[in-house]
Amino acid sequence: MRLSKAFGRPSKTEGTDLSIISHKLLVQAGFIRESTAGRYYILPLGWRIHENIADVIRKHMNKIGSQELMLPVLHPIELWQETNRTVSVGFELQRIKDRRGAEFALGGTAEEMAVDLVRKFNISYRDLPFTIYQFSMKFRDEIRARGGLLRLREFVMKDAYSFGNEEQFKQTYKEMADAYTALFKELGLSTTMVEADNGYIGGEYCHEFIVESEIGESRYFTTADDKYAAHEDVAKFVKYKDDSDEELKPKEDVLGEGIIGANKLAEFLNIPVEKTTKTILFENDEGQIVAAAVNGIYDINLTKLQHIAGDSPLKLASPETVKKTTGAEIGYVGFLNLPKGIKVYLDDSLKDRRNFEVGANKTNYHTINVNFGRDFPEPDKFYDIAMARPGDQAPDNAGELIEKRGIEVGNIFQLGYHYTDLMEGAEYTDADGQIKKYYMGCYGIGIARTLAAIVEAHHDDKGIIWPDAVAPAKVHLVRIGAEENTVKAADSLYEELKSTNIDTLYDDREESAGVKFADADLIGCPMRLTVSPRTLESQGVELKHRNEEKSENVPISEVVARLS
Repeated sequence: MRLSKAFGRPSKTEGTDLSIISHKLLVQAGFIRESTAGRYYILPLGWRIHENIADVIRKHMNKIGSQELMLPVLHPIELWQETNRTVSVGFELQRIKDRRGAEFALGGTAEEMAVDLVRKFNISYRDLPFTIYQFSMKFRDEIRARGGLLRLREFVMKDAYSFGNEEQFKQTYKEMADAYTALFKELGLSTTMVEADNGYIGGEYCHEFIVESEIGESRYFTTADDKYAAHEDVAKFVKYKDDSDEELKPKEDVLGEGIIGANKLAEFLNIPVEKTTKTILFENDEGQIVAAAVNGIYDINLTKLQHIAGDSPLKLASPETVKKTTGAEIGYVGFLNLPKGIKVYLDDSLKDRRNFEVGANKTNYHTINVNFGRDFPEPDKFYDIAMARPGDQAPDNAGELIEKRGIEVGNIFQLGYHYTDLMEGAEYTDADGQIKKYYMGCYGIGIARTLAAIVEAHHDDKGIIWPDAVAPAKVHLVRIGAEENTVKAADSLYEELKSTNIDTLYDDREESAGVKFADADLIGCPMRLTVSPRTLESQGVELKHRNEEKSENVPISEVVARLS
């Protein structure tokens, strides 16, 4: 490609006000332009990178026997109604109607479509397991798009769906996990495979592949040796345990006007902060209220609580609801003496405590010396609803938890029978002639977010440094000067490189050397070749690797052989 003819070129004015480095560099280099919030034009040079990423993914998917196909983008709404996901997805489902009045969902994910396709065939156990995958546009009406390509409302995803039996799934899941690790490595990304929450996808467990980055939205915990890695939503840890045997003290309400917060309260009451209790009220869409309580040293993990409390989404109760329910302002809520009908979930960090504090459900008052059995019935069950903290001990003596942030670039899900239980006819014939339901998994990679993550991981103060596998071209050929012999030599070299299938971006513009070199660094191809009157004095070209400072002179007659 000649840069003089390229649609979309580097710009000194675009993107200067952007804060996230991948967003800024991709705009300045002429790879993307915004359409509306969360929707981007991917320009020709950017599309080259986008498709190179897809080719790497495709290679690794095919290597493990996955089969590529294409599913429709418009999903009959009846399929989503079969699984009740018209109301339970984690994004606003976008719908349209055709001229016949038939309603469709714009695909944000395609589990229902994959199951519907497979159940149209009469499949035997001999055909199992198999995995189908596609590269398809996805539509998600996200509340908040951010960071350029990091969170989009419209993007291309590689989504795969496996079908088999439960025993076969273990091997399929491992093969896909290994393929993800390998393909991300080829893309220049070091990923951590992190336990995560299945969310609206369904199933019992899943893993995210996260690239460590301060600008990422994923907060997760690992140990120093990475033997344990889990997203904050699901991270397990060793809880504080009260092993005191002090005598029970009389329960009493203490006036603590304006005293809110565990540390401030502990200091005021002259008790260890571990003796305080954090109680919070939540409500669902139907107006039902639940209470959750943890040791004051922890925060409540809403994801864990949501799984325990049921399907209807929970949100923090409003100040008005708290006051109406407890009679107290926020900050003085406790789990004692709540109205009947309110379900109380107590974290296991509260177990076996003596003489602890809870909110008195009276504004400015706290109740101290509370004890289970005497002041509140001994719970039949405690739950894990606390959020992990840096420094907490990981399970199985794996070490201290280290907090990190990162960009989620891929995920793999165990779906089990979640969809095949809900969608009639998703069955195969077993070896004994019995009809069995498919055991499923699904596996996704967002191409645009992966592209942005590569930029976040590979750049310097001059621009992008693309890994070889995804670069928009292997070689950035720069011509300095407009003398006839210089133009002729550069044009001839460009044609020779093309004829030997060495992908080359040729800067033949009438610009200064400074502008051309700056743009070459910004665009970030792995190698730069410079043809100028000075290099031609020795019948050579200057060769410089993007990630190195030094350059070398190579005879022009040897360039192609050298690059090959």
